[in-house]
Amino acid sequence: MIRLSKRLEMIANQVPEGSRLADIGSDHALLPTYLAQKGRIAKGIAGEVNPGPYQAASRQIREARLTDTIDVRLGNGLEVISAGEVDVITIAGMGGALIASILEAGKEKLPGVSRLVLQPNVGEAMVRQWLLDHQWVLSEEMILEEDGKIYEILTAVPSGLASTSNDEIYRDQTLAGEMPVQRDWLLKMGPYLLQDPTPVWFAKWDLEYGKLEMIRGQLALSEQPEAKQKQREIEEEMKTIREVLACLQKDKASSN
Repeated sequence: MIRLSKRLEMIANQVPEGSRLADIGSDHALLPTYLAQKGRIAKGIAGEVNPGPYQAASRQIREARLTDTIDVRLGNGLEVISAGEVDVITIAGMGGALIASILEAGKEKLPGVSRLVLQPNVGEAMVRQWLLDHQWVLSEEMILEEDGKIYEILTAVPSGLASTSNDEIYRDQTLAGEMPVQRDWLLKMGPYLLQDPTPVWFAKWDLEYGKLEMIRGQLALSEQPEAKQKQREIEEEMKTIREVLACLQKDKASSN
């Protein structure tokens, strides 16, 4: 029986029993193998764009004797599936821009898909924006730390299957009754994660603040007008992050 990392196990837990799954960028096909061994999926497709990982995934499926349940396919993004062939798609371990571009390029394959489980390594706002623009509704957000890295897992369903609406999820929030947070920051920070921030979430945004501080310091060395403008923009971002964190930490302290 395959053992998964905590990150992949949390993704696996988002796949409903009996699903027909496509795991895009499957690498060694660990996720579909695990789910098939657990009897959780009816059918699996492991998609890989590069020959090396494709061969590794094929070997994994053969050794696990799962060739009747899981197909390993070589191709770019959602090219490896036909419309209506799967009802759940997982895409994990890539940048948010790449995940959004895979969904955009293959959007004609999405009718009939009832769930997307997406784990961007960076650029989560790009994924949320794509989902919002294409009438997919976030149903859950999770954040975890593993091996010194912080990951977010975003689960989304088509608007017709959602119990809420994007207008509701992305309506302006007021944190701790005092600080307004608008849609652009909900997209960056996560509308659900902001409602119940965990220590890992706070750690992520402390790190993001530190990165911006370093960029600001580099920009301050330049006399170029463009650099000065960018520095002012970064300082505004830092101010918002600082205020959100302070507000939420105060709210946490008062509720304990």
